[in-house]
Amino acid sequence: MMDKQPNNLELKAALLLGLFVALVAATVLYILYARGTFEATQRLVLVADDSEGVRVGMDMTFSGFPIGRVRRIELAPDGAARIVIDVPVRDAKWLRESSVFTLSRSLVGGAALKAYSGVLSDPPLADGAERRVLVGDATAELPRLMSDARELIGNLTRLTAADSPLAASLANVQTITERGTGARGASGMVLGEADAKQIGAALQRVNTLLARIDGMAAKADAQVLGPQGLVNESKAGVAQLNALLGDARQTLKKVDALLAEAQGVAGNVRGATNDLDALRGEVDATVRRVEQLVDEVNRKWPFQRDTELKLK
Repeated sequence: MMDKQPNNLELKAALLLGLFVALVAATVLYILYARGTFEATQRLVLVADDSEGVRVGMDMTFSGFPIGRVRRIELAPDGAARIVIDVPVRDAKWLRESSVFTLSRSLVGGAALKAYSGVLSDPPLADGAERRVLVGDATAELPRLMSDARELIGNLTRLTAADSPLAASLANVQTITERGTGARGASGMVLGEADAKQIGAALQRVNTLLARIDGMAAKADAQVLGPQGLVNESKAGVAQLNALLGDARQTLKKVDALLAEAQGVAGNVRGATNDLDALRGEVDATVRRVEQLVDEVNRKWPFQRDTELKLK
């Protein structure tokens, strides 16, 4: 009875150990199965200048879904990095001859392998195909960005310096603004204080001259067009001249009549001669009256003021 109990313990221990080994083996097999170890795959080789950020076991995605896994990373004879990727056969349909592969490195996080297939009707990618990968490294832009930022800061420092052209331009703008807000206004801003004063004085003289001209024009209007002006006197003289001319016209009509009578009556020469003498006297008197009227008009006319005196 005492010898039978240890045999049962050994059997139980052996069963537990076997069960543990079976569980470990099953777990390993499941993990291998879950990782696609027993799944049919095809190989894809991506060539890059360097494999920084790439690690074994990382996924290659297509439209955000993993379709391949990095199996190993090799160094090619030419110094390039060869990234060997296993792609399951069931997912290989997304890869075509025209597919593009990228390796992007971000500032935060690791690298990412991505595949892009624009035309899914192209021939499928063959097993063992080798493609050049396009690298997009955000960290590679940091030196250039730092250089550009340093250059930009230097330019800003030069622009904001006290002796910079921008500071001189701002000082000139301030001076012009002060002139514009001064007593002379825009004229002082454009021409300066001295020239603005001269222009103001010239304008004042022009205004004074214009006032004088306005006064002279008003006086001229009163003298020429007023009630006692030259225009009214000239009108009166013209009326008298018209009357005298009317008298002369009547006299000439009488002369015409007498001449007709003289031609018709040749025998009465003495009577006609007496009538002609009287008519001549009337004509001379009319002419003298006309000359007196013309002299009076010339005396009153504004453009004939000069009176000539002759001594005999």
